[in-house]
Amino acid sequence: MSKISIIIPILNEAETIEKLLIYLFETASKETNLEIIVVDGGSTDGSKSLVSKFKNVMLLTSEKGRAKQMNLGAKQATGNILYFLHADSFPPKNFDKLITAEIKKGNNAGCFIMKFDSNHLWLKLAGFLTKLPWKICRGGDQSLFVSKSLFNTIGGFDETFVIYEDNDFIGKLYAQNQFVVIQKWLTTSARRYKTNGIWTLQYHFFVIHLKKWCGASAENLNSYYKKHVNVKN
Repeated sequence: MSKISIIIPILNEAETIEKLLIYLFETASKETNLEIIVVDGGSTDGSKSLVSKFKNVMLLTSEKGRAKQMNLGAKQATGNILYFLHADSFPPKNFDKLITAEIKKGNNAGCFIMKFDSNHLWLKLAGFLTKLPWKICRGGDQSLFVSKSLFNTIGGFDETFVIYEDNDFIGKLYAQNQFVVIQKWLTTSARRYKTNGIWTLQYHFFVIHLKKWCGASAENLNSYYKKHVNVKN
């Protein structure tokens, strides 16, 4: 029987983490063996105390950095399927059954299609584009499932990345021809767009993708992101 380990990296996510954990327990099919692991990167807003209320959730403490946090969660996970989820992304109903069904078909990695909690036309279009199979349409907000064996084969997330770690890892999965896009909607927050401005943030994301395509280092991408993108953490 398959077991899914849901790994959620957090840093000051008191606004959403409790809501997400309740949602996951209510939305899962109850037929799958689930393990939920929250990996905190140094929250100061009470996130850890909120998570600790859930006795059936494993809470780990890590160095700051999503790649480091997710790798630690994967190392502690006991499931044969790893499911990496952002604290502000809410997967579709019975997400666990949808994931295990794909694993049984031999699709050892993939994600869901995604929509933002916003009616802005550009963000609606951006969500629609996630229905396409192309690598350029992928991102960590869509969540990511991968068999633990394939995760270990690839070597996990590259911890030199502070940003773009999801895209770097997904690119390696595409190279293995192991990726499927499940056509069920996940809903994610548009909060970064609201904070930075939709067109401004989209421009900076485009520049980051272009820099990576041109061979920029992880340090260069991190430096650009920190300089131009306002993040609450």
